[in-house]
Amino acid sequence: MIFDLKHDLPTKLPNHSLSAGRSDPIGATFDGEGVNFAVFSEHAEKIELCLFSEDGKVEIARIPLLERNGNIWHIHVAGLTPGTSYGYRVHGAYDPENGHRFNPNKLLLDPYAKRQSGTLLWHDAIMGYTIGAKDKDLSFDTRDSAPYVPRSIVVDPQFSWGNDRRPEIPASETVIYEAHVKGMTAEFLGLDALQRGNFLGMSSEPVLDHLNKLGVTTVQLLPVHAFLDDKFLLEAGLTNYWGYQSIGFFAPEPRYMTKRGIWEFQTMVRRFHAAGIEVILDVVYNHSGEGNEFGPTLSFKGLDNKSYYRLADNQRHYINDTGTGNTLNVRHPMVLRMIMDSLRYWVEVMHVDGFRFDLATVLGREVDGFNRYGGFLDALGQDPVLSNVKLIAEPWDLGPGGYQLGNWPHPFLEYNDKFRDDLRKFWRGDEGMVANLGERLLGSAMTFDHSGRAATSSINFVTCHDGMTLRDLVSYDHKHNAANGEDNRDGKDDNYSSNMGVEGPTDDAEINAARAQRQRNLLACSFLSQGTPMILAGDEIGNTQHGNNNVFGQDNPIGWVNWEQADTELLAFVQKLTALRRDHNVLRQLRFLHARPRIKDGKPDVFWRMPDGTPPTREEWESPDTKTICTELRTSYGTPEYRASDDVLFIVINNDGDLDVTLPPCVPDKTWELILDTATPDAGAQCITGKTAPVKAASVCVFALMPAA
Repeated sequence: MIFDLKHDLPTKLPNHSLSAGRSDPIGATFDGEGVNFAVFSEHAEKIELCLFSEDGKVEIARIPLLERNGNIWHIHVAGLTPGTSYGYRVHGAYDPENGHRFNPNKLLLDPYAKRQSGTLLWHDAIMGYTIGAKDKDLSFDTRDSAPYVPRSIVVDPQFSWGNDRRPEIPASETVIYEAHVKGMTAEFLGLDALQRGNFLGMSSEPVLDHLNKLGVTTVQLLPVHAFLDDKFLLEAGLTNYWGYQSIGFFAPEPRYMTKRGIWEFQTMVRRFHAAGIEVILDVVYNHSGEGNEFGPTLSFKGLDNKSYYRLADNQRHYINDTGTGNTLNVRHPMVLRMIMDSLRYWVEVMHVDGFRFDLATVLGREVDGFNRYGGFLDALGQDPVLSNVKLIAEPWDLGPGGYQLGNWPHPFLEYNDKFRDDLRKFWRGDEGMVANLGERLLGSAMTFDHSGRAATSSINFVTCHDGMTLRDLVSYDHKHNAANGEDNRDGKDDNYSSNMGVEGPTDDAEINAARAQRQRNLLACSFLSQGTPMILAGDEIGNTQHGNNNVFGQDNPIGWVNWEQADTELLAFVQKLTALRRDHNVLRQLRFLHARPRIKDGKPDVFWRMPDGTPPTREEWESPDTKTICTELRTSYGTPEYRASDDVLFIVINNDGDLDVTLPPCVPDKTWELILDTATPDAGAQCITGKTAPVKAASVCVFALMPAA
């Protein structure tokens, strides 16, 4: 149905009285008597609230918002209830060369909508300009977009939380598991059809049981804010699988709900909490799904383009620090407020435990560049709600000065891409990597040890959603992205991977054994390093994407975790790693290690050794021939006496051949016990009686100082 904008629709509904309402809270708020609508626009000349029939298909009223408090327009409509479908039409100047793109022919989503329904249909009418016009985006399109765009839905967010409490896992005990709601559950064994691909399946008993046995404490979900499918993906027969095209920062993505109710997300969180697991959301406040000047007009662009987006000097074009066509204008107070309101909503109403900020440098960029004391970061740091949840930065973007690893304020954790790349290079066999490896094992202290930051600040990962899986990292020399339809041009070229002799799957038992051991080595280094370990969903069972390192559009078995072919031996090894980390507090310290003497006993908190027991020289650290390094770990010198422990570990990381390693001298009544060997992952603890211990080629061994029998 195409609406005629010249046709007069009712400006009120029978039995629904109108009143001024309030400017706060922003959004559509059900109060028991009706719904209060409030929306921000600084430059609009007129705003109309559009109400729709129960099925959302027929526009039944257009109500002008005649009350304005500053730049917030508002009205109260008595008698409306949760489930009401609505949107906005906004009148004003259509003057792209001065930053304005108002077009009342376009039905707009409420930026504060708590729920959306319907699917975006890519029709020319969703554009504010006329496709094919000579003057391009300077033209003005008069077609109504309502038949092709989603609706905003009024909700009552009340939920029976019972005795739900956030697990509040200490940073030192956190093990992060990055997962995709659909990818995790689409083929998970033991789920029925109604549980696959949605929030309820994500928190089902089989999934929770797997996560608890695995030993993870915190699930980090790829974007669950409402998002759209890019047109170019749909034309290629793909979809926006990862979800990094948000079009609503308060609404859960409808495709992850079976009954289209936000209670499903709330139920998921409650179940996770009951299992002792935290929920962190990957959030995308750096841009929206509206694209650049040639993108659709769906919400922000039509409400107040000049306020919501960072525009170039000529005002017509968008600053593109995100690589997606636009960049949200976080420096505008109302855009900043929207982000802060969104974050608080997900904590207070939806009970999530933290956030991972995609391309986070955008959020800290001020007029003169990135500023760790900028508006957004200051607002976040002082907020009594948000300063007490987990905060993780992806510390880079595509803008000037975009790489900011190590520059985020407490209590941020940061994705450490140097950890990822250095571990990959070391185990691939690149020369001269031992010094880098040593830095990563100690939590990248040179990067993070400042301003009172904790040794947990580095997120230590070898793989994440963006790139190859762990199994593919040891099975392919090159990316294999043909299924993405971009002639293998997309995705990173520098994966630092190695196929170990054959590209892709092989029946060669020797190669498969070497691949399995390298996976264990990479995982072991992640869990044995100071910092916060993170694993990608499926890596614990040897999941493959068949060499595809950019499955952002692959909502199919390429992108999903294949549980049917799980590597149960690798799974058991990861469970062993999480248990080892829980059992030894020297692996999860809050203070950095700097080889300084401890108050407790005068011993250095970390001592580096060569395989023969001697301390490495600078030449040995930097030599391309050095492939093995050993480290003796104790509680940090800076740890208060009442938290210091007698826990001592000796770790050998060997990417050379078989060798005998000299063990550190034992104290009286103590002996070294081998508690982990990636070459023999199933072996139990073994007491070492001599002064040396054999270490297999290309392996990691961990020895614990234990009481002598």
